[in-house]
Amino acid sequence: MIIFDIDGTLLDIEGFQEELIPLIRKIEQFGYTISLASGRTLPNVTPIQQSLAVSGFVVGENGGMVWDTHAGFPIRALADGERTREAANWLASQIDGLDPAGIESNRWRETEWCLKEVDNYEAIRDAIAGSQYNELSIVPTGFAIHICTPGLDKSTGVEFALEQRGIDPSKVIAVGDAANDIPMFELCGFAVAVNNEHDGVAEAADIITQQKGTSGTIEFLKQFIQAVEIP
Repeated sequence: MIIFDIDGTLLDIEGFQEELIPLIRKIEQFGYTISLASGRTLPNVTPIQQSLAVSGFVVGENGGMVWDTHAGFPIRALADGERTREAANWLASQIDGLDPAGIESNRWRETEWCLKEVDNYEAIRDAIAGSQYNELSIVPTGFAIHICTPGLDKSTGVEFALEQRGIDPSKVIAVGDAANDIPMFELCGFAVAVNNEHDGVAEAADIITQQKGTSGTIEFLKQFIQAVEIP
């Protein structure tokens, strides 16, 4: 199995690169299952899975939500996000201009909360660290600031989903680009970073692509297919 992050890895601001989807589908034709693990909500991730026509599972909300309809498993929420929403409201009383409603997709978010103020990461992190909400994690992805339930990250959801399928994590490749991908990198047997802008990502990966972002993902896919095709 190969597990891909979405934003900054499969998708950029312009959507999918034209080359990407045929490469993804070719890998599945070789018998390798493609799964997705994202900070997005399940309603955001599921159409992407359908567009790619892949047969793996979906992990959303940085590990909080797991859905593996292809293997016949129900949707599972691995945490209750009520306290993260409380923390967002508290932060709005501490940081001028912070919008506690956060990003639009929060309306579907069940296990965490996301804020739009990516430039305020350090202020948000420090405020939470010195507050009654200091057990919560603050994770930047470049697209949003995630307020996460303690002990919950991409590795939590991915490990749960792999256990359902009976797959050893050491036999899985993880591909990502940001700090929230590091726990998934550490869980899986091999990790590919398609960017090194975020602290710790390069160090957690086994390889870093020469191209960056979605172009790096295409670079990896072509190299993987070439290796598989060698008799």
